[in-house]
Amino acid sequence: MNPRLRLLIIVLVVAIVLYFIIAQPDNAAATVRGILAAIGDAVEQIIRFFRGLTA
Repeated sequence: MNPRLRLLIIVLVVAIVLYFIIAQPDNAAATVRGILAAIGDAVEQIIRFFRGLTA
């Protein structure tokens, strides 16, 4: 990928995220909480899987 295009995409994504955080902080916080909860659930399921292998 062209380095200039990659930089442009990164800058646009960061700008959109910052706008979302500034314009709707409550929704942004809820989104982050939801993402972290999903990651936590996924890690928990992976741990459960490996425990099941060793049982």
